[in-house]
Amino acid sequence: MPNPSVGAVVVHNGRIIGEGFTSIYGGPHAEPNAIASVKNQELLKESTLYVSLEPCSHFGKTPPCCDLVIEKQIPKVVIGTVDPFAKVCGRGIQKMKEAGIEVIVGVLEQECQESNKRFFTFHNKKRPYIILKWAESSDGFIAPSHKIESKPFWISNTYSKQLVHQWRSEEMAFLVGTQTVLDDNPSLTTRDWYGKNPTRIYLDRIGKINDSYAIVTDEAPTICITANKELQSTEKVTYEYADFETDLVHQITAILYKHNLMSVVIEGGKQTLQSFIDNNLWDEARIFISSSPLIDGIKAPKLTHFAREEKHRILDNLLRIVHPL
Repeated sequence: MPNPSVGAVVVHNGRIIGEGFTSIYGGPHAEPNAIASVKNQELLKESTLYVSLEPCSHFGKTPPCCDLVIEKQIPKVVIGTVDPFAKVCGRGIQKMKEAGIEVIVGVLEQECQESNKRFFTFHNKKRPYIILKWAESSDGFIAPSHKIESKPFWISNTYSKQLVHQWRSEEMAFLVGTQTVLDDNPSLTTRDWYGKNPTRIYLDRIGKINDSYAIVTDEAPTICITANKELQSTEKVTYEYADFETDLVHQITAILYKHNLMSVVIEGGKQTLQSFIDNNLWDEARIFISSSPLIDGIKAPKLTHFAREEKHRILDNLLRIVHPL
């Protein structure tokens, strides 16, 4: 990200002779990697290129992929789905057709879109792909009513915690509310898994969070969404202003879209999570359920309508992955 993850294969007489996938951001795309992997380049003139997303037609970090396909005189291209990005969106297909290439579009289209659901959500809905995440006790509480120390109260087990750190390396942003920062003092960095830190986002309406908190460091890009226009951006924090009285969740998604963040995990707290649920503004929920009760505390958010769910056992934790209607 922010590029889509694309796969491509080159097939000659029913045999795969080349394959490639998107490099890390800034590197070659799937098609050049697949084409470069073909040992006998002359065979390209008799081959079919299969690619999960329309080859790009614009100059970005790399040259247009469709130009390379034309240059190599590949006679046939089979495309999973059209690229929703405005600078491409059919232009690559048209350019190859005009060059005399046979182009077939829409093969396993739904599967190809699912494999890049963050990319498609971002460009089609003008917002990031939104994942809600929380842990709750067996009797439905996410935290005790009162805490003595300002640090996380762990409901999920060590392996579930490690999985969350893996998610931090895979998603572009993690967001928490003001009370979560005050109560838990999270750093939102990737410590128990190898990988990059996500962009950290926190809500702070009036400016309660100072640089003594773990989220206010230079370990990762950090954005604070606030109503206090006296707060000025620093090397550690970028301040973005929002009206907390009117439709805050849509303002949040607009700010994330502005910062080119294609995915976000809403990690807490209860009020922040419930706001996204009540506005039907989510794409996935990941819920850890402990085998132990809390008896009393802060009630977990409620999902009332959803289309499907998966369940995974992680020792004494149950992980529910829920998708909306």
